[in-house]
Amino acid sequence: MPQPAVRPAPQNPGAQAPALRPNAPPPAVPGAPAVRPTVPIAQPRRRHWLLLASFVVMVVVPSLFWAWYLWARASDQYVSTVGFAVHKEGGVPSIDLLGGLGALAGGASSATDSDVLYEYIRSQDMVEKIDQKLNLRQKFSRDWPHDFVFAYNPDGHIEDLTDYWPRQVKVLYDTSTSLITLKVLAFSPDDAQQIAQAVFEESANKINDLSAIARADTLRLTEEELAKARGELTRTRQAMTDFRIRSQIVDPTADLTSQMGVLSGLQAKLAEQLVANDLLLDNAKPTDHRVIQSQQKIEALRKLIEAERSKFGSSSSGPAGESYSQLMAEYEKLMVDREFAEGAYRAARVAYETSLAEAQRKSRYLAAHIEPKVAQSSTAPNRPWLLLIVAGLLLTGWSILVLIYYSIRDRA
Repeated sequence: MPQPAVRPAPQNPGAQAPALRPNAPPPAVPGAPAVRPTVPIAQPRRRHWLLLASFVVMVVVPSLFWAWYLWARASDQYVSTVGFAVHKEGGVPSIDLLGGLGALAGGASSATDSDVLYEYIRSQDMVEKIDQKLNLRQKFSRDWPHDFVFAYNPDGHIEDLTDYWPRQVKVLYDTSTSLITLKVLAFSPDDAQQIAQAVFEESANKINDLSAIARADTLRLTEEELAKARGELTRTRQAMTDFRIRSQIVDPTADLTSQMGVLSGLQAKLAEQLVANDLLLDNAKPTDHRVIQSQQKIEALRKLIEAERSKFGSSSSGPAGESYSQLMAEYEKLMVDREFAEGAYRAARVAYETSLAEAQRKSRYLAAHIEPKVAQSSTAPNRPWLLLIVAGLLLTGWSILVLIYYSIRDRA
C-alpha cells in the first residue's frame, strides 16, 4: 500500500514567515490559479463634482423655484363645466354606430354641426364676442402681474387673447356621441360660471343661425317655383276675366248651348208651320189670307233660322262683334292655359309644403345636459402634477445632456 507523501520540515524552525503588505496579493500556491489584485476604492474626480453641480443647477434649483412659485404665487383657479349637444327637431343627437368606419371605407364625409361648433368655440370670433360681452381681458388679468405665468397680460392684442383662450377653456369633444363638454377656468367662481354661460349662449346662437340658413336653402327653390306658378295662374285668370269683359260672355260654351237651343226651337216651329201650311192648302185656295199669313210665318221662321246659323260662321259676328268660332278658339286656349297653370300651382304648393316639413325636420337647437354651476372650491392649478411634470422634464433633459457628454468623451 503506497505511503502518503511527507511534507519536509523547514530548515530553520526559528525563522518567522514574512509579513504581508496591505493590499498585497497573497503568496502564490504551487498549482493554484493566479489571483488578480483587488481594485482600489474609487475616488471622486473633478468631472463627478461638475455633474453633481449641473444636476443641482439644472434640476434641483429650477424644481424648487417652480414649487415655490406654485405654492406661493400661483393664484387659485375655479372650474365651471357645461355640457351640450346639437339636437334635431323632434329627434335626438345623431350617433355614429360605425364608430368612424365610414371614413376608413373611403366614403365622402361632411362636417357635422358638432364639428362646426367645436371649431367655432376655439375661434377668434368666439373670443371677440365673449370679450365684448364680459370683458375677458379684465377677468383673465385679475392677478397680473403677481401670477405672471397663469394670468393674462392685459397689454396683449386680440391674437394674444385668442392664444390664451385654450388655456382657460378646455373643449372636450366626443366624436362617437357628438357631445361637447367645456371646462372653463377663471380666477373667481362667478367669472368661470359667467364665461361658461356666455359660451353656451353664443354657441346656441350659432346653431340657430346655421339652422335658419339650412331652412332658407331648403325652401328657397320651392318658394321661387311656388311664386312663379302663382304668378302664371294669376295671369291666366286675368286673361280669362279680360276675355269675358270684352266678349260680354261669361261662358261661351253655355252661351253656345243656349244659341243651339234657340236654333233647335226655331227649326221645330218651322216644321210645325210647314205641316200646318200643307193642311191649309188642302182646304183653301192659295189666295186665301190664311194661306198667305202661313207662308209669311214660314218665311219669317226661315229668316230667323238663317240668322241664327250665320252666327256660327267665320264671317258672322257674335255678341261683341266676333264670330263664335274665334270666340270658342280663344276661350279654349285660355281654358287650357288656366288648367295647366292650376295644375302647376298645385304641384308647386305640394312641393313647398313638403320642403317646409323637411325644413322643420332639419331644424336644430342646442340642448345642455350639464348646466354651468358656481364652483365651491379651487381645483386648478394642479400643483403636485405640474411640479412632477416640470421636474421630470428637467431630469430628462439633464440626463440627455449627460449621455451626450459621456458619448463625446468616450469618442475623444
